[in-house]
Parts: sequence; C-alpha cells; structure tokens
Amino acid sequence: MIKHITKEGSDIFSGPLETAAEGFRFLEGPVWHPVQRHLVFSDIIGNALYQMDRSGSITMVRRNSFLANGNTYDRSGRLITCEHGTSRLTRLEHDGSVIVLASRWNEKELNSPNDVIVKSDGSIYFTDPASGRGEGYGIPRKQELDFQGVYRLDPETLSLTLLADDFSKPNGLCFTPDESHLLVNDTDRQHIRRFPVCPDGTLGEGELFAELVQDAPGAADGMKFDSQHRLFCCAPGGIQVFSREGKLICRLFIPKFTANFTWGDEDLKTLYITASSTLYRIRVTCPGFRLF
Repeated sequence: MIKHITKEGSDIFSGPLETAAEGFRFLEGPVWHPVQRHLVFSDIIGNALYQMDRSGSITMVRRNSFLANGNTYDRSGRLITCEHGTSRLTRLEHDGSVIVLASRWNEKELNSPNDVIVKSDGSIYFTDPASGRGEGYGIPRKQELDFQGVYRLDPETLSLTLLADDFSKPNGLCFTPDESHLLVNDTDRQHIRRFPVCPDGTLGEGELFAELVQDAPGAADGMKFDSQHRLFCCAPGGIQVFSREGKLICRLFIPKFTANFTWGDEDLKTLYITASSTLYRIRVTCPGFRLF
C-alpha cells in the first residue's frame, strides 16, 4: 500500500510492489553496479553475498561473508562491505583479494560496522552500532568500545576519525545531494539527525531532521536521497519519504520488516528493497544517483 501524505508525495511511485526474489534469511545492503548493471546484496543470517543480473538470475558471490551487512562501491567500482562477524570494514579489490580498511579504534575493536557510504572525494563514512555483537544478526561477544559511533575513513592513509559518539544505535546514513550535510538515523530513538559537513570532512553540530512515524513494526535503517532531493528512509511499516525540509510526504507499506534499499536498472528508476527473507522491487518516477 502507498499512502500519499501530501500532494508532493503523489508522483513518487509508478508501479506495484513486486517480489524479485525470496527464500533468504535476512537481507540487507543492496547496491547497484552502474557499469556491470547487477545488484549485490547481503543475507546476514545466511552469511552470504549474492548477485542478481539483469535477467533476474541470482548467484552466490561470497559463501562466507562474515555476516556482511551494508555494502557500497567506491569511485573505482570496488565493493566496500561492513562485516558484523569480524567488526571490520573491508574492500574487494579488482583482482578478487580483500583488504581490511578499518577494524579498530584506539586499539579496541569496532563494534560491528553497519552501513557505509562514499563521498565524492573518496572518503568513506560508516556507522558502528553493536548490532553484530548480539544474537540473531551477529556473533555474541563483549563490546570493547563504550559508545556506538559514526566514523570517517581517509581512503589514502586509512586513518580513522570519530565524528559522533552520542547515538544510541546509529544505523542508516547518507549525504544530501550537494554533500553539504550528512544525515544519520538512530534505530533506538527512531529519528534522523542532520550534520553540516566541514571542509576537512568532519561534522558540525547536528540537529533533529525528522522523527519517524511509529505505528507499525520496523525501525530506522537504510536511507538515501533521490534526485528530487526527497529522503527515503526504512522505517516502521516499510519506507517513509520526507521532503528536503524533513516533512513526511509519502509512505510505502511493505509486508515484511524492511532493512534497506537502492535504486537500480539502467535508468535508476527501480527501487530494490531488502525486507527480511524477500527482495522486493517497485518502479519510481524519479531516479536515484549513480555511485560512480
């Protein structure tokens, strides 16, 4: 079901919600390769990475993903992955090798990198809640850090900068289209915060951008802007869409707990949605953004 909250939200979706694939355990981290034109996504509990080509054929690309969660591509088309099982952020090189980008902060293990994005200058931003250190979505083990943070990684030196440490459970994050602000949501607090991005890549003082409607199962999770500067956020009920001012304008209700999404296909007008055991898709009128 699609619920248009305002007139602005009435022209977002242009087709029905369809099932693209099912039978998984808990899907996350969908990312579209704009050159090779395929979709990669994680099955956290199934401990695997999958790839779906343009024909809809699905193959396993990594049997042991270390309980991979969020994925993205850098500006060279290399896959960057958050690993719940190892508390690492890794990168898949073009030759098939995997290198570790980040695993520790101040000599302590990261919690469990969750979601990741890449800025146009190549710097990498990611959230680090403790979700992957518990039952279900990770490997139970003691948390070494006493906070759950948001980080920036320099792509050349691999030096890590802690940007924020006052979240209860930081999860989805994205830049505004002009990269002047970073938005980060909090699964426990069910809201979205917005931070100005400073010239050196650090963050200024944050502010509350939007509070999610909490009338159905679900939580703040994957989050991205479309090219009309509307913010899509996984939330209770499915996906909630906000204006650039933070006003709720539309809701897409999805039958299962919704974790993440991405825009795909040649025109970037298909929304691929990971929701528990099912990969859904729905056509939209406005495309998303290419990752590289």
